Amino acid sequence: MGDTPRKSTASKTTRKRAPAKAPASKKRTATKKPVARRGRPSKKPQKPPFFKRVFKYFFWFNFVSFFVALPLAAASFYYLTVYPSLPEVSELKEVTYQVPLRIVTQDDKLITEIGTKKRVPLEYHEIPERMTQAIIAAEDENFFEHGGVDFKGLARAVYHLVTTGEKKSGGSTITMQVARNFFLTKEKTYLRKLNEIVLSYKIENELSKQEIMALYLNKIFLGYRSYGVAAAAQTYYGKELSELDINEYAMIAGLPKAPSAYNPIRNAARAKLRRDYVLRRMNELNFITDEEMQKGLAVDVHAELHGPIIEVEADYVAEQARAFVLERFGEEALQNGLTIVTTLDSALQKRATSSIREGLQDYERRHGYRGAIQNVDSALLNDTEMLLQLMQDTTNYGDLLVAAVTGFNKGEPKILIENGDTAQLQFTDMKWAAEYISVNRKKYAPKSAKDILKVGDLIYVQKLDKRWQLAQDPLAESALISMDSNSGRILALVGGYDYFRSKFNRATQGKRQVGSNIKPFLYSAALNEGMTAATTINDAPVVFHDRNLEDYWRPENYSGQYYGPTRLRKALALSRNLVSIRLMQRISINTAVDYFKNFGFPASELNAHKNLSLSLGAVELTPEQVARGYATFSNGGYLIEPYLIDEVRDFNGDLLYKADPKKVCKSASCQGQNNAPRVIEERNAYIMSSIMQDVIAYGSGKRARALKREDIAGKTGTTNDQKDAWFSGFNPNITTTVWFGFDKPSTLGRYEVGGRAALPIWMDYMQLALQNQPNQPLQMPSGIVQIPVSKETGLAVTPDNPDALYEIFREERAPEIPKVSTRQIETLTDELFD
Repeated sequence: MGDTPRKSTASKTTRKRAPAKAPASKKRTATKKPVARRGRPSKKPQKPPFFKRVFKYFFWFNFVSFFVALPLAAASFYYLTVYPSLPEVSELKEVTYQVPLRIVTQDDKLITEIGTKKRVPLEYHEIPERMTQAIIAAEDENFFEHGGVDFKGLARAVYHLVTTGEKKSGGSTITMQVARNFFLTKEKTYLRKLNEIVLSYKIENELSKQEIMALYLNKIFLGYRSYGVAAAAQTYYGKELSELDINEYAMIAGLPKAPSAYNPIRNAARAKLRRDYVLRRMNELNFITDEEMQKGLAVDVHAELHGPIIEVEADYVAEQARAFVLERFGEEALQNGLTIVTTLDSALQKRATSSIREGLQDYERRHGYRGAIQNVDSALLNDTEMLLQLMQDTTNYGDLLVAAVTGFNKGEPKILIENGDTAQLQFTDMKWAAEYISVNRKKYAPKSAKDILKVGDLIYVQKLDKRWQLAQDPLAESALISMDSNSGRILALVGGYDYFRSKFNRATQGKRQVGSNIKPFLYSAALNEGMTAATTINDAPVVFHDRNLEDYWRPENYSGQYYGPTRLRKALALSRNLVSIRLMQRISINTAVDYFKNFGFPASELNAHKNLSLSLGAVELTPEQVARGYATFSNGGYLIEPYLIDEVRDFNGDLLYKADPKKVCKSASCQGQNNAPRVIEERNAYIMSSIMQDVIAYGSGKRARALKREDIAGKTGTTNDQKDAWFSGFNPNITTTVWFGFDKPSTLGRYEVGGRAALPIWMDYMQLALQNQPNQPLQMPSGIVQIPVSKETGLAVTPDNPDALYEIFREERAPEIPKVSTRQIETLTDELFD
């Protein structure tokens, strides 16, 4: 069985065997021969027809030509169409930067800057070398070698684009950035990049490297509205560019790449990384030593936001200056780098501001304490950071700061001030703080500080006499204007307690009843009508029924008393109301109104109050108008025009505007110039000034005697119910007016007359204003004589009369002195009776 053949299990389908592989060493090398198709003889290959060959050549020629011509056509289109439209690089030599409007005092102290962009353009030679080196290290190390384009940088940018598909780095040089910043947009397109490259070559051909660098450093945006490195130095460090340290130059040089991302105020950690990178690059380029680099790297980020370095607070003046330049030069004035030189004296402006604020605080201290701003709980007192934030968020004006009472030490309050300082208030400085009830009432005087304050109180404090004292935000307001009497130049102007509390300029816009400040003009009118300083008017009760006035009018003196016949000199010095009313009656209302116009008072205001109440100052005038009128007495009879803008200069310092004020001319040498017109006689002005000196010598302004000046004169003014308080005064060169009151007219309280509320402010200011003025008696003009008159009757008497005093008269108005003396009359009488 074993030899029996086995049956195949394969299917009946026959399998084909695979051909055996030829041995590796015996490969076939026979070539394939063409095999003729059965039934057809073999033929040789035929060439394509002629027309096919022509078509083929034509196709390939056009194909190649298209890809060659396309770039040529694009280039031709660019150079024929786009290139001519590119800006001329020569424009860069005439570039003007958007520079803020600067407003300064006469002595070049900065009041403010106004504009949307902060910029301080510098010439290349004014830019510190360290700044240039830092920028080169950060932005373009080959700046002084390449011709405007860094091809290595471009290659890196292309490689990054090809490998990542992202447009991250444009490979821009400083020159390319100048082209973009001055002429192109920041959109990332290939056409813009091409324009940027072409413009860069044009710039390099027409400008020096130094000019290009200066353009860049003045134009580049560096955050917080700051354009250019000089502006950035002030914004982040409050310094001039030349005053920065190496680490600060490196910080600014790191900003152009991404001002927001590397902002040292918003992102100090990231800004430090960028700054340190710039410092290391400066070291690698041998701009700084290893030691300088390490020193810079060790400095912490210390940038803080700084505004313009304001040297003088005069915001009311700044607004007037802004309005002036806009009207004269248009909106572009705010970005063309103009400088407005005002007439202000910086020292006097500072004193005017402090005098107003201290005068208002004095008023507050006279009327009591209205209480703390609020009281905070003990939990907040224990969180100093949160407490400081709360205080800094609390509104405060003027020189007031917010403070928190954190405890008591031996009965006196300990305070934390919003600036982080700590201090202790003294009870002796707080005794004024009895609780306020009304302008005429306050509670009992406090016996200790705990009667006034408690722990957790948020309060206002101010620094006086080198120590912190309790204060409060005043409800009343005040204004001051001071001018050169002989030209109208405004030396100081304060329109209120704080411009940012109220932008209403009370010095130039606030029309208020002037009260007795009108009386010198009425008395001057009387002199003009032939009266004298010795003329007597009866100071007695009177009742008027005037159709221009409602009902009956029973005016009275402030004291409520009456003194009978009174000389005009004495009546004005003591501000007797009944004398003023009868005086206007005697010369007539129409005569008085016409005369008042000589002092520049608006006819519309005078005509609106054309009745006897005008004699007591019912007319509404601004402090500026009042001061202008008093300046006429000060300068000897001339009407000047107050002015605030002296010069306007462009960015290069060229003069665009120069004031040409009308000035007082008293000598032949100035005749024919722009002279102020004479509006009252010189002798009239002198007599009125002499009378107003008695206001200070023994009258309603006698507190001013403390100045110990022989050349000052002035007049108080108070309206009904003490709603407005005034003092206007002068010497031969400076006139100053102060107003005091509430914006919404209401009583200031009993006794708050001009001599109490306004005069101290005037005195504090004039003490400085007159510091360098000669202290000598007023110069008497020719045509004035002195005659002895009776104190009681004003009639001329002999010099030996015990009742006599000397009065000044115009020669033609002087009374005759009796020929027989009082002593002679007594002797003759005795002899007769003997």
